[in-house]
Amino acid sequence: MILDFDRRVDRRGTNSIKWQLYGPDVLPLWVADMDFPAPEPILFALQRAVTHGVLGYEIPSKELRQTVADRMEALYGWEISPEAVVATPGVVSGFAAAARTVCAAGQGVLIQPPVYPPFLHVHETAALVRQDAPLQCFTRSQKVIDYQIDWEVFESALNSGGAHSDMFLLCNPHNPTGNAFCREELVRMAEICLRNGTVICSDEIHSELLLGGTRHIPLASLDPEIAARTITLIAPSKTFNVAGLFCGFAIIPDPDLCARYKRALERMTLHVNSLGLVAAESAFSGACDDWLAALLAYLTSNRDFAVGFLQDQLTGIRTTVPPATYLAWLDCNSLIESGRIVGSAHKYFLQNARVALNEGAEFGPGGQGFVRLNFGCPRMTLVEALDKMRLALVG
Repeated sequence: MILDFDRRVDRRGTNSIKWQLYGPDVLPLWVADMDFPAPEPILFALQRAVTHGVLGYEIPSKELRQTVADRMEALYGWEISPEAVVATPGVVSGFAAAARTVCAAGQGVLIQPPVYPPFLHVHETAALVRQDAPLQCFTRSQKVIDYQIDWEVFESALNSGGAHSDMFLLCNPHNPTGNAFCREELVRMAEICLRNGTVICSDEIHSELLLGGTRHIPLASLDPEIAARTITLIAPSKTFNVAGLFCGFAIIPDPDLCARYKRALERMTLHVNSLGLVAAESAFSGACDDWLAALLAYLTSNRDFAVGFLQDQLTGIRTTVPPATYLAWLDCNSLIESGRIVGSAHKYFLQNARVALNEGAEFGPGGQGFVRLNFGCPRMTLVEALDKMRLALVG
């Protein structure tokens, strides 16, 4: 298997959102897909399917659902039935369906901003009340920030706005902060939700993108009672860089909740890409695990390089040191307050450095003055982008 993550693949002209939205002179470090080819076993499986020539309607096979169940047991010791595995067209569709399944119109969905932007709008798809429990940003060192749960804020947001919190939408590992919640945090969140009668939908799409020895704990694996009130969402898309194939899975151990969820998918006419099913079977089979181990080592090195560069060369920017994902969350507020950056940091670096980052304000409360940087790219691309940002600030 070829494991050359330093090789730069030209994605311009491929209809890539990441590479086509801005001009040809802009380096894009924004959309959360990586600039690496998918692992060879996935590409071979897709080639076989295309060579067969018939690309008709397909359903998720029992073998695929068993493969997903086997991976959960192998990675986490979490035993689930293949009947608890439901295919979805991805995680965003998955949590939209979860809201339709468990929430009554006019009731609430609890989220933890700053967070992946679609979380901020899921309430709109089901006529719900959005209830925010912002994560608390704190300074770990002079140039490094981190995030933690403010438990008083979390509990006060529950049932706020005159609505019962029918669903808690958790992002773990968290996007954009990169936090991987520990067992104690997960247990406490789950216990609060159980006492309140709140179903948990846990988006764990980044659960295999673990840097520097970080461990992931599926929330539903903590306890059977928690599992019975949890919808867990996973996908091969981020880990194996097949996001464009739109295939994910909901794991729902409770049979009644699982049946209701399937009906919601049917009502929403959500169908899964057949080639996405092929890719998922290969990704979760274990055939790509050597590739994944090498990827995680490369991403950890990229993270450490980016953090070091930011600390040494980009005065005035504080950053997370994410234990998971390939996303760094950069605090540019001091540059804005000092006048070195006028307006949003996203627009400043786009216009002056020709580097595209994600606008922090789009992640909700707590995101103003931030940008999100994707370091899932060859090192030379990362070096070039960071140096362009440095020159924009000194020039």
